[in-house]
Amino acid sequence: MIFLGTGGGRHTTMYQTRSTGGILVEHGDGKHLHIDPGPGALTNMRRIHYDPSKTDSLIISHAHPDHYSDAESVIEGMTFGCWKKRGRLYGSPTVVSGKGKLGPCISKYHLDLVRDVNVLEPGTVVDVDGMRTEICRTDHSDPTNVGFKFESGCGTVSYVSDTGYSEEIALQHRGSRVLILPVTTPNDMQIPYHLCTEDAVSFIGLVKPELAVFIHLGILMIKNGPEKQALETEKRTGVRTISVRDLDILDVGEVISLSQSKTYNDEWIPDSSP
Repeated sequence: MIFLGTGGGRHTTMYQTRSTGGILVEHGDGKHLHIDPGPGALTNMRRIHYDPSKTDSLIISHAHPDHYSDAESVIEGMTFGCWKKRGRLYGSPTVVSGKGKLGPCISKYHLDLVRDVNVLEPGTVVDVDGMRTEICRTDHSDPTNVGFKFESGCGTVSYVSDTGYSEEIALQHRGSRVLILPVTTPNDMQIPYHLCTEDAVSFIGLVKPELAVFIHLGILMIKNGPEKQALETEKRTGVRTISVRDLDILDVGEVISLSQSKTYNDEWIPDSSP
């Protein structure tokens, strides 16, 4: 898993304090899945010399720009510059069809380029290029937002997606070996529909994964030092907890290893930020 962006929320996104490019996953027999390609996805794919035509599937959890803004360009890459109908798109109802003031996020032209379009609903199971994927409920301002449990050959990897905390939501991810959590704010600074560090402690305590990973970091989290927040969480839960940086690589095998990028994106926090 290559983290093309570890930022999240409006201010981190609009300043690109950290990229918000989502996660690129290589799985199975050389298949490539791109999860939530927001701003920074294309730039960071170029930085690692990744050819987007290698992408087999695209997943978009919900209709907020930090999770979808680069998606149509990813589709164009996946289809060899719109020349070949191929690849699969998985998205929540707001992403594919729109609902209320949200979405749709993908034009009809781009929807027609891919081979299959799949609308995701909590409680269902889909096959993503041979990888069993369970769709989970969230509590978010986009009411159709979903999280994921990916069944890899080396255990379950959960990508929770943006959500407020509840025991019901956390318990969906029991049995996960790796828990990828969007922890937007530090300490107990709770904001609606997102997790803070205190929420993460409770979440991890219920799931008890082998490894917890902090992503979707907001401006205040970045200012407070997400590595320190992760370390404090590890001390309180007894679960190894890390905060990844842009372009870090997580290898989930018999042993879980993290390769830290030699070249980080610069963090820029303007004076006008919160």
